[in-house]
Amino acid sequence: MKINLKTTLCALPLALLSNLAVAGWSTTITGTSDYTFNGVSQTQSDPTIQGSLDYAADAGWYVGTWASGVDFADDTGHEWDFYVGRSSELSSAWSVDYGIAYYTYHGDDASSDYNYPEVYSKFAYASSLGTTNVNFWYSWDYFGVDVGHSIVMLSHTFDIADNHSITLSGDVSNSFDADKYAWDGLDSSYTHYAVSYTTTQFDFDLTFTVEDTTIDGEHTDERFVFAIARTFNL
Repeated sequence: MKINLKTTLCALPLALLSNLAVAGWSTTITGTSDYTFNGVSQTQSDPTIQGSLDYAADAGWYVGTWASGVDFADDTGHEWDFYVGRSSELSSAWSVDYGIAYYTYHGDDASSDYNYPEVYSKFAYASSLGTTNVNFWYSWDYFGVDVGHSIVMLSHTFDIADNHSITLSGDVSNSFDADKYAWDGLDSSYTHYAVSYTTTQFDFDLTFTVEDTTIDGEHTDERFVFAIARTFNL
C-alpha cells in the first residue's frame, strides 16, 4: 500500500461548501497546479481539473458530488466523492456545518479498496477581525484499511482589502492504529500548515497557497499551489 496519498477532508475540499450559501443548484469547475489534501499531493505534484455539482435548500441542507483527477502511482486516475450535510447559524456570530462524505476511487482494479466514509463538523466564529474556524473530521475505515482516523483544523480568514483575503491554517492528522496506517511507515500523526491568498476577478476565484507538512517526502514538502475556479448557478 502506498504511503498517505489520501490524507483527509477535506474533508471535502475546504472551499467547497462556501459555494452552497445560495439555495438551488450550482456547479464549480476548478483548475489547480497540484491537488493537495492536508498538504499531501494526490497527483504526484502535477496539475489536474476538478468539478462539483451541488444542491442547497433554504433550510440549510445540502447534497453534492465532487470529482478530481488523482495519481497514486498505479492505474487509479480519478476520485469521486459524495456528501450530504447541513449548515446553520447558531447566533449572529457562530455557525456550524456538519455532515457525512464518502470518498471513492476509480481506474485500477483495486481502486475501490481505497473507498471510505467520513463524518465532519465545522464551527465558524465571525468578528470584526475576520472568521475563525474549528473543524473536525473522523473516519472509522480510513482509506479502506479498517482504522480510525481524525483531523482537527484551526484556521482564520481576514480581509486585507476589499475582495482580497488571507487564510492562515494548521491541522493535525492522526491515525488511531499506526500498525494499520502510518505516515513514512512510522508516524501515527503529522501536522500541516498553510497560508492562502484569495481574490475574485471577472467571476473567477483565484487562490494562491504556500503550504508544508512535518512529513519528509517528495510530495509532502513545502510547495506553492495555484487554483482558478468558476462557479455557475444553474
